[in-house]
Amino acid sequence: MDDIDGHEVCRRLKADSLTSAIPIIFVTSQNQEADEVIALGLGAVDFITKPINPVIVRARVRTHLTLKLQGDLLRASALLDGLTGVANRRKFDEDVQTDWRQCLRESAPLSLILIDIDYFKLYNDRYGHQAGDNCLKLVAMALFETLRRPYDKLARYGGEEFACLLPKTKLSGASAMAQRMQTRVSELRVEHLGSNVDQIVTISLGVASMVPTPSVTPELLLKAADQQLYEAKRTGRARVCALAAS
Repeated sequence: MDDIDGHEVCRRLKADSLTSAIPIIFVTSQNQEADEVIALGLGAVDFITKPINPVIVRARVRTHLTLKLQGDLLRASALLDGLTGVANRRKFDEDVQTDWRQCLRESAPLSLILIDIDYFKLYNDRYGHQAGDNCLKLVAMALFETLRRPYDKLARYGGEEFACLLPKTKLSGASAMAQRMQTRVSELRVEHLGSNVDQIVTISLGVASMVPTPSVTPELLLKAADQQLYEAKRTGRARVCALAAS
């Protein structure tokens, strides 16, 4: 390799979020202990010196691929909400940072919808916590089914709240998505005789959108969406309120 060695290749791969999780195996004529220490210190998973034995190399590659798959499965399960099956708050916190950086690079809008099940405490009080858990599952699935692109994301934000991230989406598109979500949940026709707005389960939604800039952080978008959710609840619930944040 001209002007670059294996150590630098490893260093660059590990520095890029798109490639940092790929297992790297050094295959090299270097057989000094110091070289192996450097490679492993940079994040390589193995260090094979020449001459190589193809059978041994294949076996080691299979082992590291198996370990990578197991690690991915464990990490994925740790980022899912155990009740609803959608992403959990930890995954949302990761995604909002990732989507913010991506939209910042592309000068693209990032939209956020915060969703709250109306009078959910009263639902639990009337129907019991088991029914409440089932209600959360039904609502989560209904919300998830409205997503149309692979990079749109839904997470359980906490309790009876959900959050939807919509990269490269203007306020008008996010508001339309929120309206579809509201309609889809109403179509479930889940009885809620304890609600003060309807006899079925309904949701309130707060929508915010902005084009990220270097001078602000994702917290501004979160705050704006939360304010809109508060406004939806303050003005009667079972509705969508939206605002372009700045």
